[in-house]
Amino acid sequence: MTAPPVRLGGMALRNGILVHSLDHWAAAVRTGDGEVKVASGRKPDMPEALTRTPLVRGVARMAEAAWLLPVVRRRLPEARLPIEGPGMGAALAGSALLAQAARRSRLNPLFAESLAAAAALAPALMALRGSEIAGYHGAEHKAIGGYEKGADAVDVAKEHERCGSHMVGPIVALTAAGNALANRLPESRRGPARLAVGLAALGAATEAFGWMGRHRDHPVSRALRRPGFELQRVAATREPTAAELEVAEAALHEVLRLEGAAA
Repeated sequence: MTAPPVRLGGMALRNGILVHSLDHWAAAVRTGDGEVKVASGRKPDMPEALTRTPLVRGVARMAEAAWLLPVVRRRLPEARLPIEGPGMGAALAGSALLAQAARRSRLNPLFAESLAAAAALAPALMALRGSEIAGYHGAEHKAIGGYEKGADAVDVAKEHERCGSHMVGPIVALTAAGNALANRLPESRRGPARLAVGLAALGAATEAFGWMGRHRDHPVSRALRRPGFELQRVAATREPTAAELEVAEAALHEVLRLEGAAA
């Protein structure tokens, strides 16, 4: 009996790929002199109460990712994170200013909060639009998709149905609606309320993301995934070069080796 494929996720770096399973991670980058370097390890064991509790598990996985990135940098100093690019500081400051301006405007509260939530995503979109990150993002999708489909990565689409871009729509909508309600509170309580809204929106969007994966053919699932696919197609990914795909497959093979699975 053939074992099911290992469930994998990933992230594009500025010069490589991070691929992870539930238990392990592997990163591969191409250095300035053209060498492919790989590092890997085991992810922390998270309490089952966090990983199995609806709404909480999404926040826990994001916290795990935040923990993992410094580990990758320590084990693989050549790795460059998406947020390290030039202009990212200005983009973060600009998105914060735009969010504040939207909230102070006379726009409809829900529309204003929708603008503020969208502005918070602008730095991430700016990072993804960089040609190297978009290429490595496409390489990540093709390498993982090829493994899952038992096909050559070159022949697989650069868009993937489990890309985090599918969470953008639910997060923006839920954050906007929650913050519109939070703005009715006294000013001293709005900050904590917005933080709670952000965590709740992340948790709920993760549950929606999981539901989409389990019901791929449902009309609602297809409709919810469409904006994410368009975002990937237009801005977040591009067809990778052979060199970028080589880096992605190096990371994929390493995490599968740790899992004891065949590529």
